[in-house]
Amino acid sequence: MEYTTGATSHNSVGDLEFHSRRGATAHFVKILTKYVLKEHVGPFVFAATAVTSLMLLQYVGKRLGDLVGKGLPWRVVGEFFVLSLPLTVALTLPMAVLVAVLYAYSRMASENEITAMRANGISMRTLMVPTFFAGLVVAIVMLVFNDQVLSGANHQLAVLQNDIARTKPSFALKEQIINTVVDQKLYMRAARIDRASQQMRDVVIYDVSNPAHRRTIYADSGTLGFAANRTDLVMHLYDGWMVEVPTQSPTQLTRLFYKRDLLRVPNVTNTFTATDADSATKSDREMSVCEMQRHFADVDYRWQEAAYERAQAQARILQLKGEKHVQWPTKPVRRNPMGLGRIYCGLLHAVFGVKTAEAATLAPSQAGGAPVAQQRVPARPAQQQQQAVPPQGAQRPLPPSAGGVPAPVRADTGVEIINGQRVLRSFPQARPGQQGPPEFDPGLNEIQLRGEAENALGREKVMRYMTIRYDIEIQKKFSLAAACLIFVLLGPPIALRFPRGGVGLVIGVSFAVFALYYVGLIGGETLADSEIISPFWAMWGANLILFVLGIVLTARMNQVSGATRGGDWSEIRETLRHLFGRLIGRAPREAA
Repeated sequence: MEYTTGATSHNSVGDLEFHSRRGATAHFVKILTKYVLKEHVGPFVFAATAVTSLMLLQYVGKRLGDLVGKGLPWRVVGEFFVLSLPLTVALTLPMAVLVAVLYAYSRMASENEITAMRANGISMRTLMVPTFFAGLVVAIVMLVFNDQVLSGANHQLAVLQNDIARTKPSFALKEQIINTVVDQKLYMRAARIDRASQQMRDVVIYDVSNPAHRRTIYADSGTLGFAANRTDLVMHLYDGWMVEVPTQSPTQLTRLFYKRDLLRVPNVTNTFTATDADSATKSDREMSVCEMQRHFADVDYRWQEAAYERAQAQARILQLKGEKHVQWPTKPVRRNPMGLGRIYCGLLHAVFGVKTAEAATLAPSQAGGAPVAQQRVPARPAQQQQQAVPPQGAQRPLPPSAGGVPAPVRADTGVEIINGQRVLRSFPQARPGQQGPPEFDPGLNEIQLRGEAENALGREKVMRYMTIRYDIEIQKKFSLAAACLIFVLLGPPIALRFPRGGVGLVIGVSFAVFALYYVGLIGGETLADSEIISPFWAMWGANLILFVLGIVLTARMNQVSGATRGGDWSEIRETLRHLFGRLIGRAPREAA
């Protein structure tokens, strides 16, 4: 019993020491995590604020010409600034993450804090864990921001810019030049204009509003002013004539002389009027992921349908030429393409039950949406089809030809010879279980069929381009969010390799990496628009390259001592000189 009691006491002390050490380790890890994250907060906030302010000023500076001279209220100008902010934040937030990571680890390495941590058995990968999870949180927040906030702000900004563009608070005319009164509709030239009395001399007005008739009005003199509503321009013209020339018959001329004429031009000037953003149409950059996914599925179906109609017309041409074995296209089926957008919307619907996500993830029959592009010729009831289409191998009565004699019919091809011209009228009834020729407009010859094929090809190209645009924008929202996580992986190895680079290294590396990243993003988008590469590789190519580079540098990070010696700009210059020397085949000689 005494032995048992002693053993029990010994085990209790050991367990107490173990839990004490475990608690101390957990407490130390908690303190270390807070310290590492605290080192990132200041640089992140500063970088996000500074870079966002610079890019916002640059963007607003480009649009300043659209704002000044419009007489806009301060509320509208402030709204323009606020709505421009999300677009800038979406570009600068990943850059702020990279700046914060580079600065925090570079500072800790330059002050020997990294060396002290490694001396106490803390590996660099362990030190990166808090930063990695913080980057994951930032990436998720940015994905939600790009999906909900950015898309809505872009839509409201586009509507606001259209409202500002329509605002014309002033109207001024200059002498001896052709002035635009209404763009692409009415132009005017006056030899003399008295600003005080608004008297005009030797006036010529060009009216091109009607494409069928071009009208020119001449006047010896006149006056101009605004109507009571202050938006319509009123001109009183004296002692002149007007000439009207039909566009289709330029040799004809109509001339009318007058002593006095009144010309009223509506909406020459107006004030700012806000448009309801909910009633305006959205572009791809103004939609959320689920909205784009739904439109992507619709446009994808239109693309397949246009390709089906083109192949159908080509098959009819072969049938018209007497081909007996024609490969008929299969009618397309509406689908919801699998991808990041569909997975994301499925998660939203499963977790939050978002309506737009439900519409983007359900099957077309469940979503209640009719096919976007209807068939050109509606399907007829089965009884009417049996009456209209003769059975296999049978002939049907035809309308008489020009000579009054019915033309012969080839029942196996559905080709009629009318006035010596081969014309498609109908096809034989397809046997059950076989893909037969579909309904089509009767009485089509080869020229008409080729026109239908060209029309379908044009729609096919447009729909294909739209599918690419929607896919690019969906991939871009996820790619920009993932960049935050990739920069967290890429920053620490670079900062520890050059700990004495200081702020200059942080800014230089950040701008270099982001310049390469955005060049790859813009270049990839151009290549995807040209159908050289897929939208996925266009938007994720730069991310994958930086991810692989980050993995390689992180794997070699334990070889970095973290000491303050070396790692300054001189070493960077030496590294670049050695690299370029190898590239040109003249590597520097090793020191003796």
